Amino acid sequence: MKVTVIGMWGGFPKVDEPCSGYLIEHNEEKVLLDCGSGVAVKIGKYMDVNTLRHIVVSHSHYDHASDIGVMMFSRLVNTITEKTDVVLTIYEPYNEISSQHPESVKFSEFKSYEEDSVLKIGDMSIRFLEMNHPVKTFAMKISTDDKTVVYTADGTISEELKEFSQGADLLITECSLYEWADGENTGHMNITDCIELVKDAGVKETILTHLPHYGEINDLLETAKQSGIENVQLAQPGLTIEV
Repeated sequence: MKVTVIGMWGGFPKVDEPCSGYLIEHNEEKVLLDCGSGVAVKIGKYMDVNTLRHIVVSHSHYDHASDIGVMMFSRLVNTITEKTDVVLTIYEPYNEISSQHPESVKFSEFKSYEEDSVLKIGDMSIRFLEMNHPVKTFAMKISTDDKTVVYTADGTISEELKEFSQGADLLITECSLYEWADGENTGHMNITDCIELVKDAGVKETILTHLPHYGEINDLLETAKQSGIENVQLAQPGLTIEV
């Protein structure tokens, strides 16, 4: 699998740096995990957006899902103008608002999922774990025959998440807070939580993402390395990893 970070900021984007969006490619298939603010502008740098068939959204917060609407209208216009004939399928946790979006825009369709769902996209399988977050949110495990990528989306650390992430070749984990901040009440992880998750799950490689807009974010990386984690880096737009 090839993993490309489209964007990685929590809450809101920076100039030329979107919120959450991660492109997963395997063989001929491409899947976009989350589509936050700014992702629709930048994804064209990494692929022909008219060929994208699948977007899997972890939850409905704007920094993970706000660009879904413009992606659907892009597909509408480009289908009418005969630039594509590919239907865009959007997978989201079911809620009344998200289920109505594709019904109002042709050439997109909505499919809901729950914790026990398994999505089959090409040779990839995607499984889910519900997270502790203010709205219904799911971590995702993307697997091929011999490789696994886990994306935590947003939520607090738990024994269930450690088990879900066990032995992953790549962990993309939210790291919203510095070690002195407690994320329990807001449904987020700090760097200390991330370190615990990486070590207890025994993952091989880690990307810290959903980064804070304050402080010195390189301190997050240094804290992780000082704890003994070596194969770790901060997410940044365009970062690509072959798993």
